[in-house]
Amino acid sequence: MSNKPHLIEQLIKQRILILDGAMGTMIQRYKLTEKHYRGTALYGDYNGVRRTFVDHHVDVKGNNDLLVLTQPHIIREIHAQYLAAGADILETCTFNSTAASLDDYDMVDLAYELNFAGARLARDVCDEFEAKIPNKPRFVAGVLGPTTKTASISPDVNDPGFRNISFDALVEGYGVAIGGLLDGGADVLMVETIFDTLNAKAALFAIEKHFEQHKVRVPVMISGTITDASGRTLSGQTTEAFWNSLSHARPLSIGLNCALGGDLMRPYIEELSRVASCYVSAHPNAGLPNPLSDTGYDETPEYTAKVVKEFATSGFLNIAGGCCGTSPAHIKAIAEALKDVPPRALPNLEHKCRLSGLEPFNIGDDSLFVNVGERCNVTGSAKFKRLILEGQYDEALEVAKQQVETGAQVIDVNVDEAMLDGEAAMVKFLNLIASEPDICKVPLMIDSSKWSIIEAGLKCVQGKAIVNSISLKEGEEKFLHHARLVRRYGAAAVVMAFDEQGQADTFKRKTEICKRSYDILVNQVGFPPEDIIFDPNIFAIATGIEEHNNYAVDFIEATAWIRKNLP
Repeated sequence: MSNKPHLIEQLIKQRILILDGAMGTMIQRYKLTEKHYRGTALYGDYNGVRRTFVDHHVDVKGNNDLLVLTQPHIIREIHAQYLAAGADILETCTFNSTAASLDDYDMVDLAYELNFAGARLARDVCDEFEAKIPNKPRFVAGVLGPTTKTASISPDVNDPGFRNISFDALVEGYGVAIGGLLDGGADVLMVETIFDTLNAKAALFAIEKHFEQHKVRVPVMISGTITDASGRTLSGQTTEAFWNSLSHARPLSIGLNCALGGDLMRPYIEELSRVASCYVSAHPNAGLPNPLSDTGYDETPEYTAKVVKEFATSGFLNIAGGCCGTSPAHIKAIAEALKDVPPRALPNLEHKCRLSGLEPFNIGDDSLFVNVGERCNVTGSAKFKRLILEGQYDEALEVAKQQVETGAQVIDVNVDEAMLDGEAAMVKFLNLIASEPDICKVPLMIDSSKWSIIEAGLKCVQGKAIVNSISLKEGEEKFLHHARLVRRYGAAAVVMAFDEQGQADTFKRKTEICKRSYDILVNQVGFPPEDIIFDPNIFAIATGIEEHNNYAVDFIEATAWIRKNLP
């Protein structure tokens, strides 16, 4: 890989970077036919290599990504127009080039080729412009779209627990796309137009997996979509909850795009700029859709630039561009408007354990006791156990709902029962919880003594959850493995004072094990200290057995020691 990723990280500190604008609405201007999309008819003059799909059995008109193979000169021309307008970053024409989306056209086998070709095409155009103006570097953002499926929402209103795609299938599909984008020359990866945060978590999981396997790392950009004036994503999260759910990826930037014009997007960009520890981007639509307009959108370049400039002068932005309805003229106007506006400075945020369901829940030094509802636990509630064993999940949901209504700020879920398929039960219950906003507005604690059940649960949760628990019980190697996965899934963790010799029952053992665990997590895994929740083990007291006499004192003193020495 080139040194471009490092360069973009330097430039973004110096000025607001300019992203390109819409691809789809630009392609619409060409009024292409089915034959053009298949490549059996050539648009304009072009003598280069291109592919044709003469006998493909599904109509492909509307599959814009296919044009990187069948009409590459059109995509090249659009890219060049955006660079000439002043864009620093080109987005690849690969929005739907993942298996989940290509399945609609029965073209899954083209995933790698489309991503490679899309990145190579953008890179070639960037290289041409850099050759003309060497002191103005241009960057390729390899686009990973949201797919046409949702991992946290059922497409069937009559079956809220159903999903039309799994987390694992998303990870696999994104993995192929990532390989193609990076092999083709992408400088950064952009997970964009996110309407379901669980899909984005799968994309980020796949990215980190690719980085680890291929010993490569490039900056990652994230951009979500607030769907309407409710201020939430399609899957129901608020802006801050969205950030809390994805901050584990430590992205170069996080931002918003699509759905809204700049005017309506403003409060959510302002919120992101307040809570995000990374850089912030915005690429709004050219207003709201208008089918009577030639472009489908009403905002002029001048108006869009005026709105985006107000974002920038308010201190909200580090990257700006356009989405649906915007054109090279919009990007030129934005670039001109922002050329002398300083970029947003990164905020100095207080370290907190920042969790989320549909809504954020932050735990800091000023927080009171956190109420964890533990009645959705088969080992602690006979009623919940009976309901789950009998398959009465609707009634089991009422147990969770009642806890939230009576003040639970986190809901613990445990289905460790010999008569149950724990993984299936955890997945079914968490999928059903996701359909109940009154419950899933709070973070979840995924509780099990079996790692396979914990991992199955993590694949169902769009928010930032708590894993309960991990420990050194099975040795450092297993502890490291579990900790890295918890981190990759974007969760906090309860860490038990338990090692290879057993549970810690004295002050000395409790503090030694917790210190050892902390050092491994922070120094080897890169786990944020604020996401570590220690459980120093409380044992029965007043038993009349002499060796138990100091259990309470040891627990209290160990808790104080942890608080003081393991920040």
